Amino acid sequence: MPGGGPLGWARLVLLLVAAAPWAGARPRPGASGGQPRLSVVLVACDSLDGRLTFYPGNQTVDLPFINFMKRYGTVFLNTYTNSPICCPSRAAMWSGLFTHLTESWNNFKGLDPGYVTWMDLMEKHGYHTQKYGKLDYTSGHHSVSNRVEAWTRDVDFLLRQEGRPMVNLTGDRKHVRVMEADWRNTDKAVNWIKNEAINLTQPFVLYLGLNLPHPYPSPYAGENFGSSTFLTSPYWLEKVTYEAIKIPKWSSLSEMHPVDYYSSYTKNCTGEFTKQEVRNIRAFYYAMCAETDAMLDHGELAMEHRQFYKMSMYEGSSHVPLLVMGPGIKSQQQIPNVVSLVDIYPTMLDIARIPVPQNLSGYSLIPLLHGKAENVVSPRGHRPSWVLSEFHGCNVNSSVYMLRTGKWKYITYSDGHSVLPQLFDLTADPDELTNIAVKFPAMVHSLDKILRSIINYPKVSSSVQDYNKRQFISWKQSLGQNYSNVIANLRWHQDWLKEPKKYENAIDKWLCQRMVTSSAISWCTLNTCGCAV
Repeated sequence: MPGGGPLGWARLVLLLVAAAPWAGARPRPGASGGQPRLSVVLVACDSLDGRLTFYPGNQTVDLPFINFMKRYGTVFLNTYTNSPICCPSRAAMWSGLFTHLTESWNNFKGLDPGYVTWMDLMEKHGYHTQKYGKLDYTSGHHSVSNRVEAWTRDVDFLLRQEGRPMVNLTGDRKHVRVMEADWRNTDKAVNWIKNEAINLTQPFVLYLGLNLPHPYPSPYAGENFGSSTFLTSPYWLEKVTYEAIKIPKWSSLSEMHPVDYYSSYTKNCTGEFTKQEVRNIRAFYYAMCAETDAMLDHGELAMEHRQFYKMSMYEGSSHVPLLVMGPGIKSQQQIPNVVSLVDIYPTMLDIARIPVPQNLSGYSLIPLLHGKAENVVSPRGHRPSWVLSEFHGCNVNSSVYMLRTGKWKYITYSDGHSVLPQLFDLTADPDELTNIAVKFPAMVHSLDKILRSIINYPKVSSSVQDYNKRQFISWKQSLGQNYSNVIANLRWHQDWLKEPKKYENAIDKWLCQRMVTSSAISWCTLNTCGCAV
């Protein structure tokens, strides 16, 4: 399939479930009417395409629990992650703040330890809190390769950082529990509700974080490395309707946006893929979604735009699921308003009747759920008609900013001038195949003006560049004489080892470029990069 490419993903799935009054809960002092406060179950999974929660995506795979929630609850049709990658997306959800405000730049840089989350505040105000599974919102985690790839994205080289996406069928038609760690955490959560929560005399909030349907790690050595394996069993694959799988259209490599090309190349997706290969990758991804659904279910590109994984502002990566069910929540309600993960923080506090801090980026979803959004004005004013997403991590060689409002999606890069922006009309072009930025310059100007009123994105981009260089310098110095060997054997080892001196020289050249902050100049003066001072 020339000119085509694998899947793509990047989102956090949020299911706000079973928000019910707890029988033994005591009224909060001063609470309106003395009514007991609601208990909440929040389930978040990784890399689930939000479009699967509504037509037409739901025709490809059987998702009975999601369908149950749609039937007896509310689905938000336009929910977006505030950063399409694991740690920064969760940092936004747990902090209620945009990525640039918490400086959660990549999977290594999230929230500081001890950051006060919405769950901390709920516990302070009398809630019993319980967490199981994947959290991943604090700094210091993920692989060395992942962080170095993010730090060096401005270096003038192009290296494959992932193995070619592949599928792997395991077990037989009776093999249900493929992702055993997620099932164990789900069992713990269910048993906790049955055996412990039932005896509480206070309301509770339970969080369950699932890793599925995130692709699995591939063997470190050899052609397949990184996390590019789509793994499932025949039991789940039979839940997929192969005939309904859409083969995404791809632009030719020469026509791709330069940042998209960088992403596809580093994800090892610029080679030839047959239609059957792409169909299988998508089928295995949908099967992994089916397994996720069975556990109660951020997004995945699944070879859309010649990519898999996330780190993209395309719908498959940035558009996440959000379903809510509980007392007072309308059945079969679909809410078209654009919302995002930062809205979870004020929503959780609103449910618990805790005063909402005024410095948050998000707005409570409760007025939307009750159909009163137009009549409710918070101290900060009306809910905005836009959502913001930004990305500063690996597999993308520029900071990326996305503004979604109405039918428009505006994507701009770096300083707003050095890289061409993108504009999509999602009503006329839901697959985002035609960039109409040149055709509608007035709309681009208008949307860019809105974006700059929210975030000074050229300044943020510069700050990220400085951060990346400082972090890399510190890491390099910590390795001493082992530096050359370590950097050569990261995930990009297949390409690096062909011309190691070429790539080390490219990094040295990058390190010698003057940075905005004085710390870069003082470091370069140490002459540790080999440049002439």
